[in-house]
Amino acid sequence: MSLNTVEPELTPPTAEVKPIVTEKVSEDSSPVELIEWMLRRFAGQRVVMTTAFGMEGCALIDMIAERADRFKVVYIDTDFFFSETLALRDRLAERYPHVEFVRHATPLTPEAQAERFGAELWKHDPDLCCRIRKVDPMGEVMQDVDVWVTGLRRSQSAARASVRAVMWDWQYEVLKISPLASWDRATVWQYVQDHNVPYNPLHERGYPSVGCTHCTRAVEGAAVDSYSREGRWNGKLKLECGLHGEGI
Repeated sequence: MSLNTVEPELTPPTAEVKPIVTEKVSEDSSPVELIEWMLRRFAGQRVVMTTAFGMEGCALIDMIAERADRFKVVYIDTDFFFSETLALRDRLAERYPHVEFVRHATPLTPEAQAERFGAELWKHDPDLCCRIRKVDPMGEVMQDVDVWVTGLRRSQSAARASVRAVMWDWQYEVLKISPLASWDRATVWQYVQDHNVPYNPLHERGYPSVGCTHCTRAVEGAAVDSYSREGRWNGKLKLECGLHGEGI
């Protein structure tokens, strides 16, 4: 992948991070406690974080990168990413050289998809489009994973309200860890500012969350420190892509 020139203020942190020794974790554990427990408890196992480079994912990458010598982050490229999202990926890769960013995608090109299923599949069957371009590729990734790390939060939506910090994922049959589960968007935003974490500039242009170009719209009055699923699959009842199970 090609990397954009990194901005001077986005150089890697140099301050030493003192580990927090935690043998057991709970829903009350902080994200840092959960991450350090995870890195010790599952050392040597196949631990992978996935992200679409939302603000939560960026904050989580920063937390893990400060505490892991090497770490793998997989992103499912739908071939419909905003240019700002791709530029953010490059900035993150530049800032965290010891984090391995791995692209995975369906082999079905947008052109082949249009030929097989009709033009603009995301309009007439968005669930199928998400399955082809997101869910099925994620299933392939999860075949080689023991522990799945996500940036999910309970307050993101009603569908995510039951997310636990540590839980079994029956869809992919892996252990799923969501260190930010108890945080709200304002707390994530504060962390990003305090640690000078790169984030998608679209969040400052009215995009609470960022998905594919065809299915994501700015939301009037949306603030950078608040989150909603508005603007996703505009004009449809659909609010989730299905990556995290039925309805999520």
